[in-house]
Amino acid sequence: MAFLEIDGRSVAYRLLGPEALPLVVLAHPLGMTQAVWDDLLPTLLPRYRVLTWDLPGHGASEAWPVESGEITPATLAREALALAEHAGASRFHFVGTSIGGVVGQQLIAEHAERLYSITLTNTGAVIGSSELWTTRAGRVRDEGLSAMVCDIVPRWFSAQRLKDEPALEAGWRTQMARTDGESYARLCEMLGRTDFRGKLKGPLAQHPSIGVHLLGGSDDVATPPETLQALAAECGGAPLEILEGFAHVPSVEDPAATAKRLLLWMAKDREKVGEQGVSYAEGLETRKQVLGEEHVERASQNANSLDIPFQQMITRLAWGELWSNDDLTRRERSLITTGILAALGRDELTLHLRTAKRIGLSEAELRQVLMHVAVYAGVPAANHAFALAKQLGWGEGNADPS
Repeated sequence: MAFLEIDGRSVAYRLLGPEALPLVVLAHPLGMTQAVWDDLLPTLLPRYRVLTWDLPGHGASEAWPVESGEITPATLAREALALAEHAGASRFHFVGTSIGGVVGQQLIAEHAERLYSITLTNTGAVIGSSELWTTRAGRVRDEGLSAMVCDIVPRWFSAQRLKDEPALEAGWRTQMARTDGESYARLCEMLGRTDFRGKLKGPLAQHPSIGVHLLGGSDDVATPPETLQALAAECGGAPLEILEGFAHVPSVEDPAATAKRLLLWMAKDREKVGEQGVSYAEGLETRKQVLGEEHVERASQNANSLDIPFQQMITRLAWGELWSNDDLTRRERSLITTGILAALGRDELTLHLRTAKRIGLSEAELRQVLMHVAVYAGVPAANHAFALAKQLGWGEGNADPS
């Protein structure tokens, strides 16, 4: 876990995975923490860089200062954007549950150009009523969160899940009781004021490339299916899936099913690739992620009338058709590319040895790639590749191989 100061307040976050992968930002529900995403990480990390964070006064994030006034969806969206910029991502995928989905709606309304895709789970354009949230905020201030956890936490999970795993409720009651009460109360008041009706269709229409998906649970009493259906309509008829037997937090109730859907929804639509190919813009975005924006900028500046069409072609073909395809991970593609270039002795091997570091290949993985080159393409080719890799900082020490 790391910390970043945003607007004078310490925010706890985790940034996992190499910078050459596309970023996905995950926002947790009210009263919980970024730990709700833990069981999804093994599935997401091979293909995505993952950023999670704790809301004000939740988890390890500093409480909301009393003198700072009310919390707004714009406040929370600003945190998400600051963290994404800290990660070096100009655009990202976003997944938000409950109040996390409210943050997502704010991003659609004001910052749609920053999104590749957005998944909103167990949330709504309006959640509950102003009276409900005002009453809850008052109770928190009068009684404290510890006195309320037994009423709130069971609403997060289906009755069957609580029966099958009784320790689940006790664990999250303990976690919720540690949340700062005033921060929680102000977030309740924010939800009572929030209404995104009529604010989402326009931005989504202006950015039709954004993939929008909604997910809900049949047993969710906080944001029931009809609340998700209304939000889907506000999002221009975005696809909605209601999971039978699920309640309010699918990432905890069935992380495998949730992760499977996220991988599907965040992937680029490739059904028509054979008919129309991948756009230059898509290839360019992938090229920047893998090689770094500085390298791509230099390549563009060095191009002239002779090779500009060539640069455009390789951006569409190599980086669009190949590296943008999710059938293989970028780690796997790096292994393949490095092996081929080493076997052929091409100058581009230098670039891809550097890229392998960005993607997160280990020294052991690179060693095995070059050992394969030695066996299948010849010892001289592998010897040259090993020497070049050492020049670029791979390996430790100066052991004498003799």
